Amino acid sequence: MRTNEEERPVTLDRREGPYGEVVLRRHDGRFEIIANGTFLMDTSDGRSERLLVDAALAALPAGTADLSVLIGGLGVGFSLARAVREPRWGRIAVAERERAVVDWHRIGPLAPFSEHALDDPRVTVLEGDLVAYLRDADATYDALCLDIDNGPDWTVTDDNRGLYGPAGLAACRARLTPGGVLAVWSAQPSAAFEDALRTAGFTQVRTMETPVDRGVPDVVHLATTPA
Repeated sequence: MRTNEEERPVTLDRREGPYGEVVLRRHDGRFEIIANGTFLMDTSDGRSERLLVDAALAALPAGTADLSVLIGGLGVGFSLARAVREPRWGRIAVAERERAVVDWHRIGPLAPFSEHALDDPRVTVLEGDLVAYLRDADATYDALCLDIDNGPDWTVTDDNRGLYGPAGLAACRARLTPGGVLAVWSAQPSAAFEDALRTAGFTQVRTMETPVDRGVPDVVHLATTPA
């Protein structure tokens, strides 16, 4: 039987970063990341975060190796850990704008959840804003796996809204190789985002669902660039 003390959230770290406050706390045996008072994610499950990477890989040509993937948002590390387990990913970049989150994985309590993936030689950490990187970088990837918000319709900061509009999706296309895959995590389906993907020139637009214990399923929006 749990005691009241065990059920009470415990703040493990609280930092003021360039985009506001970010907090790591422990609650009922799980770790939670809170940004500016908004719950982002916790370590209770991870199925949909793993699906984000698995679905992107499955959408690429079977048997191809030395593929490249950019994971947008380190979070609690489930997506990165999944990518590192797959030898077909020859180059793995993970973009994270909060130094605190990177620290929690390098020397903090989240390291077991990312399975110490930051030590893998294929992994490069891009510390900075994902939206700016997609707009300004020269690198291209076979897949973009993006999980920086609660979804296209529920962003953590106002600056992120542009990612899901015409300019942001054009930047995503520019960072993808021909036939590359865009995968976007969301806490709920978004028909408007599906329409935006088609308008931006993506093909094979579809949505995959993952059941959750309560509420509507988590989803991964998938789309492909023309080959």
